[in-house]
Amino acid sequence: MTRDTEQNTPAAAVPEPAPYAHAERRDRFVDDPRKKSVMLAMILSLMPGLGQVYVGYYDLAFRNILVICGLIAIVAGGNIHRLEPVVGLFTAFYWLHNIVDAGRRASFYNQALAGLRPMDLPDDGKAPQPMGSFAGGVLLVAVGVTLFLNTMFDVPLDWLAQWWPLALVGAGAWLIYADRRAKALAGESAGAE
Repeated sequence: MTRDTEQNTPAAAVPEPAPYAHAERRDRFVDDPRKKSVMLAMILSLMPGLGQVYVGYYDLAFRNILVICGLIAIVAGGNIHRLEPVVGLFTAFYWLHNIVDAGRRASFYNQALAGLRPMDLPDDGKAPQPMGSFAGGVLLVAVGVTLFLNTMFDVPLDWLAQWWPLALVGAGAWLIYADRRAKALAGESAGAE
């Protein structure tokens, strides 16, 4: 192909951008009283979980404050000298993640109100629902018994500095199991149809 034929070849037609499909919904959304302020959600999340409460995600807010309180309690206990940097860094990361998450949830909430993002919105004023998890229950019992033995009977927690990675192995194994189980259930339900 010569240079002359390259210049004479018509360029691929660039499609015109489609007009905004949801303009009417967007205009109605501007005055929607349910609209959430992204900045307010982030500012409220300086107190972990409060931004999620503002947007309506009560269960997530409750989990966030429990995680932060638990991490602070672990560091304040002072018996984990080797793990303090790790726990402190994770606490800072989780706290900042909490702030960013509240802003994202407020933004997604607003987009869903405008009809731009299909998602289920949290029910206004809905109280947190009781939830259960076998793995979570076992973990809480194990942590509670360990901390009780430390505070009441001065059982040292030095072993945690060497054995804590097993918690990551256990969490990973549980996630793999849950994923396999969900895929098996999905396969069974697809086979039943």
